[in-house]
Amino acid sequence: QVQVVESGGGLVQPGGSLRLSCAASGSTDSNDTMGWYRQTPGNQREWVAIITSSSITNYSEFVKGRFTISRDNAKNTVYLQMNSLKPEDTAVYYCYADVRSWRYWGQGTQVTVSS
Repeated sequence: QVQVVESGGGLVQPGGSLRLSCAASGSTDSNDTMGWYRQTPGNQREWVAIITSSSITNYSEFVKGRFTISRDNAKNTVYLQMNSLKPEDTAVYYCYADVRSWRYWGQGTQVTVSS
């Protein structure tokens, strides 16, 4: 079994920064691809960023240049550094880990960007 747990969400003013963390535990290893999605009420979950086991990254167009995804393989943890946050970044952010062809999701962490 695999557990994925996010942390680090909260309330931040426009232009501010937050760093989300995502720890995967259980039957995981450093070869797993991990990433982030986000979802607002009434909308589908949308992809944000991905990082492979060799730290190759990719971002959606709406966060490119503002968000940075990274990982610490020793801790099996992925981070999402979010800078220059905008009100439209407000969402529940979900982390996932692809482990042996199965996707495991975290419970989500709320990010609210508001003055």
